[in-house]
Amino acid sequence: MSYSEEHERWIKRHAALRKGERLDALKRGHGYGNQLFAERIWWPLVGHFLGLHPEYEVKDWRGRSYFVDFMWLVGSMRIVFEIMDYGSHGTDRTKYRQDMNRGLYLQSQDCLVYCISLDELKENPSFVLSVLRSIIAPYLAAVNGGTGIVERQYGKIERELMRAAIRNNRIVRPKETARVLELHSHTVIKYCRVLVQRGKFRAVTTGKSERVVYYEYIGTLQSADLV
Repeated sequence: MSYSEEHERWIKRHAALRKGERLDALKRGHGYGNQLFAERIWWPLVGHFLGLHPEYEVKDWRGRSYFVDFMWLVGSMRIVFEIMDYGSHGTDRTKYRQDMNRGLYLQSQDCLVYCISLDELKENPSFVLSVLRSIIAPYLAAVNGGTGIVERQYGKIERELMRAAIRNNRIVRPKETARVLELHSHTVIKYCRVLVQRGKFRAVTTGKSERVVYYEYIGTLQSADLV
């Protein structure tokens, strides 16, 4: 199926599932820049729109709703793509400030946020394509072809521990992490040991007793194993 046909089906499918402000946001927001991203970047990279949501509703730090240009839901990962137009973001300082704060807040909520210049999409799409290819390749590797089904090698707790380590400068201290993830510390230790055996963690010890002080994540920051 061609890009135009698949794009039309994708938008119609999302429109049929929405009403009110969510539907208005889709009609209003999925304009020239977003369509350019879908055609020049997403389609060549992925070849389908499974898991990609246009004009996706999220909450800001005040609990107010707004819509990001694209949200890619791949497994438990949430990846945001924002198309930045200088005319709308650069001249209004208040709007620019709010947009930056929203992006920062989303990252604090375990979202990956990538901002893409509309001018770059128009004038140098090959650059955007090559950079995003390296960024999303690990996540695409976790998805089974065009089915959108994620094939995982690690369980939920293991993935949560790896992501917790990344948020904390690659370090997992069992008692602290257990409190954050609402798990028993023995459970955290058990799965940390599993991750050591599987080459994702390294146990850091101290003294002659070699008591484990903490565990260090030694995997990559962008990995299909985190999905």
